[in-house]
Amino acid sequence: MSSPYRFDATHKSFPATASPGTARELAQRGWHVLADDLAYPLATIRQSALHHNLAWMQAYARRKGVWLAPHGKTTLSPELFALQLQAGAWGLTFATVWQAQLGVQAGARRIIIANQVLADADLDGIDSLLSAHDGLQLYFLVDSQAQLACIADWRVRRGSARVFDVLLEMGFAGGRTGCRTLAQAQALARALHESPAVQLGGIECYEGQLGTCNSAHDAAAVAPLVERVQALLRWCDTHGLIAGPNTLVSAGGSAIFDLVLPMLQGMDLQKPLQGVLRSGCYITHDQGHYRRYLQCVEQREGLQGSLQSALEVWALVQSVPEPGLALLTCGRRDISSDIEMPLPQRWARRGARSAQGAPPDWKVSALNDQHAYLRFDPNGSVPAVGDRVALGLSHPCTTFDKWRWMVLVDDDDAVCGAIHTCF
Repeated sequence: MSSPYRFDATHKSFPATASPGTARELAQRGWHVLADDLAYPLATIRQSALHHNLAWMQAYARRKGVWLAPHGKTTLSPELFALQLQAGAWGLTFATVWQAQLGVQAGARRIIIANQVLADADLDGIDSLLSAHDGLQLYFLVDSQAQLACIADWRVRRGSARVFDVLLEMGFAGGRTGCRTLAQAQALARALHESPAVQLGGIECYEGQLGTCNSAHDAAAVAPLVERVQALLRWCDTHGLIAGPNTLVSAGGSAIFDLVLPMLQGMDLQKPLQGVLRSGCYITHDQGHYRRYLQCVEQREGLQGSLQSALEVWALVQSVPEPGLALLTCGRRDISSDIEMPLPQRWARRGARSAQGAPPDWKVSALNDQHAYLRFDPNGSVPAVGDRVALGLSHPCTTFDKWRWMVLVDDDDAVCGAIHTCF
């Protein structure tokens, strides 16, 4: 992976006395995480797991007969976008127009903005992107006639002939955005078809909020949403409301994406159906929240394995002020805690160049802005000042947004590159 981006000491934990360099140049410096060549805390991505995950998810989508448009808001990293596209992704998904333009700059020519767009500045931005990039396909979500009226009003006030490609979003009671009933969605679909401001490319939904990490519950909870989307697809197909050669149907967060596959494949429609999965966290996976969900996917699908955890944040033991408590140089500014506390994975004694598995009794009980409270059995393995601890996490998104860069490491924790983020 080659990028002209240059890393320097303005990036958190970059060595203060080191000269700036590209990812390729950093890989040639012989840096090693456990040689303390870089400051702590330090976010690292294991390169072998990264490439395994890219290949696994792409193969899964291919096997299921669907396209993959991974959600770029997970990483907001141009280097990782490029790897996803090189691995075979059909396109990229984003949450905002600003994020989408980063994807276009990284080379994506098919974009889904999985969100409602209606503000003048955002519609101006999409119009500008489409004008500047021939062949760019960009879809965004619509879930109400009020939103459609905003889009039509923008078109009149701008004197524009632009026709936006949109996906109608189907939701569920108590969930996020999206039409709540089939009748509401049908009325909106007809309005979209009749509007000169947009053309309807297909249907979208987001099922992730329905998951509880219990297969029986999750399958039953997702089924009504799948059925409503299928009913809407058949109705739109019968009434000729979908523009373009294919009917796109898109779903799939990072937790229960397998449960929406019935509506992404195999429906007998007049216009060919094309399913698009939008899972994003697969690229680095995690050691907690998504790991548990993927174990359920493996059980449901009869898989022997799936994704690998690639992302860790290394911290230094800076103080052991009392028996059973160590303070680490890693806090809320460095690692996610929105779902659960960081999870100790590995540790290395001061001066050691190899790590071992963290004792099972080690737990992070709390985080301050810059500190983690590591609890341990004082009669067991006791961390000492200067030891290093690798922390795993739940929900990689909220770790990525705390770092302007992350180090790529090999399986021996030697530095072999870097990526940057645009949060």
